[in-house]
Amino acid sequence: MSNAFTQFPGLSGKIVLNTGAASGIGLAMAHAFASQGANLMLLDLDAQGLASVKSEFEIAYPGIIVDTFVGSIRDPIAIDDAVQSAVARFGRLDVLLNNAGISMNKPSLEVTPDEWRRTIDIDLSGTFFCCQSAARQMIKNGGGVILATASMWGVASSARRAAYCAAKAGVVSLCKSLAVEWAQHNIRVNAICPGYIQTSLVAELLNRGALDEESLRQRTPLGRLGTPEEIAQTALYLSSDLARFVTGHAMVVDGGWTANGY
Repeated sequence: MSNAFTQFPGLSGKIVLNTGAASGIGLAMAHAFASQGANLMLLDLDAQGLASVKSEFEIAYPGIIVDTFVGSIRDPIAIDDAVQSAVARFGRLDVLLNNAGISMNKPSLEVTPDEWRRTIDIDLSGTFFCCQSAARQMIKNGGGVILATASMWGVASSARRAAYCAAKAGVVSLCKSLAVEWAQHNIRVNAICPGYIQTSLVAELLNRGALDEESLRQRTPLGRLGTPEEIAQTALYLSSDLARFVTGHAMVVDGGWTANGY
C-alpha cells in the first residue's frame, strides 16, 4: 500500500487530522497521506479499528508519526479535544480530512425524526464543527487545507435518500461558503463527491438488497464501481501544492454517473 500512491508536492511532514479513519475511504486516505510522509491524527468511534490501523502503519510507514483519538463527530467537545490533541502532539494542524459519515437509504415516508436528526448531525453538523475547530488552529499557523467527503448525491438527488441528499448538499454548500470566508486566512476548503465506491458501507447496502451491483455498473458510464484509493488520490491532489489555486470546489469522482442523463 505504501507504494500505491503517486507522490504529490508539499505534503511531506504535514500534520493531518483524518476523521472516520478506521475503514473505507477514510482508511484509504490515511494510507495515501502516510505514503507522502505526512504525520497523522486518526479519529474514529472504532477504538479497536484505530489500534489495528496504528499498529499496521507503524510497520508500513516507519518514517511518520501516527496517533489516534476515539470519539464521535456528533460531539463538538470531542472534536475540539481531538484537534487540541493533534496540536499538542505535533505543534500545529495543516490538513483536515472530513471522512466520518453515515448513509441513510430509506423511503422518505418511513424516516423517523431520530433518523433524520442523526443523519444531519453526523454528515452535516459534525462536518461543520470539525471545520470550525480545525480552522481556529490553522489561522494561528497561517493557513491550511480542509477537505470534506460529500457525495455525488450532494450535487444530484435520488429517491429514498432525502436525509442523506440534504446533508451532503449541505456539505457541498458549506465548503463553498467556508472557502470564501476563510480564503483571507490562506485556508483552502474543497469537497470531494464520490459516486459508488467499493467500501463496507456500500457492501452492506448491497447485502441487504438496498442496492444492486449489476445495475450500478450498467448505470455508470465507466462500467464499474470506484475504489477508495481513487478517492484518496483526489484528496492528495486537492491537499497538495498542485492545487494551490483550487478552493470552493466540489470535485465529482463518480465514473460519469451524474453526467449521464439517461
